[in-house]
Amino acid sequence: MRQVETGLDLTIDPVTMEFGYGAGVLGPKPEFRTLDAIRPSLMDAHCSGPSPVYSIAMDVRRAEDEGDLKARYLLFGVVAYATGRLGIEPVRSQGHIHAIAPHSGWSPPELFEIWEGKAIIYAQQRATDEPGHCVAVTAGPGDKVVVPPGWAHSVINADTDKRMVFGAWCDRQFGFEYNDVRAHGGLAYFPIVQPDGAIGWIANGRYQARGLEQRESRSYPEFGLDPVKPVYAQYRSNPKSVEWVAQPQQFAGLWPRFEP
Repeated sequence: MRQVETGLDLTIDPVTMEFGYGAGVLGPKPEFRTLDAIRPSLMDAHCSGPSPVYSIAMDVRRAEDEGDLKARYLLFGVVAYATGRLGIEPVRSQGHIHAIAPHSGWSPPELFEIWEGKAIIYAQQRATDEPGHCVAVTAGPGDKVVVPPGWAHSVINADTDKRMVFGAWCDRQFGFEYNDVRAHGGLAYFPIVQPDGAIGWIANGRYQARGLEQRESRSYPEFGLDPVKPVYAQYRSNPKSVEWVAQPQQFAGLWPRFEP
């Protein structure tokens, strides 16, 4: 299944996008996001494309970690994206903001790790008319991307000929806010597949956006993250290394100036 180590023994069926869990690994049957479910945030709500668009399994874990993960309010998710296009857009999620987690009082950040394929993590500071800073981060197998608290974001499969798979550390009390994104017909920039297969961008006229910054993924020494070691393995060796995902107040002074 994977081109990089993930820290977990799991497989993904190439046809059904269902997950298989190895010895000592627990996880649910995946949920499937259909094309109809994400149409309100697409540039062309009537487009054709693969359905399901992606499969997602939340709370994948090693059995021995279950109690500790619950105590820390941490949750690990695994997501597989289909190949193909959604009209002229690449396969992507619709975009959302993380709801306030009751235990912390924060909109949680998220730590992504790409396992297979090529991804773009798109993020903007707000989903209001003036979206603030808009960033598109390209990442490949083994790369990590952090989306800060309160930012609206979407994950994009940047290679229409290949599936894309990633894992992510999330807050256990996760929830998604869609209202502002849907009220604007999506996020501030739509990704489009250009004739050469590269991803381009079209501004969403319902926002007053000031431009899009495109960049490659980076390391995150400010969080003490190892740029090579899988993020689940980092948790296993030092649970506090990713605890900030569910306890963002630990870095309260960092977030106001942080960018993905």
